Amino acid sequence: MPKYQFSCEVSPRYLPEQSVPGEFVYSFAYTVTVTNTGEVAAQLIARHWFISDANGHTEQVRGLGVVGRQPLLKPGESFQYSSGSRLRTPSGTMHGHYFCVAEDGERFEAAIPMFVLEAGDGSPSPGRILH
Repeated sequence: MPKYQFSCEVSPRYLPEQSVPGEFVYSFAYTVTVTNTGEVAAQLIARHWFISDANGHTEQVRGLGVVGRQPLLKPGESFQYSSGSRLRTPSGTMHGHYFCVAEDGERFEAAIPMFVLEAGDGSPSPGRILH
């Protein structure tokens, strides 16, 4: 087991009630579960997202913490939060990483695997993880 490691799982969903396809507005929510799979307690300090639509337009979003928090996770602990994004096309992708600092001062990044945002009929979708 690596000494410094967070794993991330993402579950996206389309929000038809907040979307206006005729005006090229497609709204999505996603729930992220971050788990400390390493051997040392560490804090999630910042995020860096790459959000791409089907036309190839990519936007980068950086900021401190997630939903106003900077959780400190002991080995085996998880933190879950929900957020959202809007695209100008009915599909796109997101991926990125978190910047983290372990209790012993070591800095590391935790990858957020690429996932697909896809407009549908509003029924739950398990989402697709791209490898």
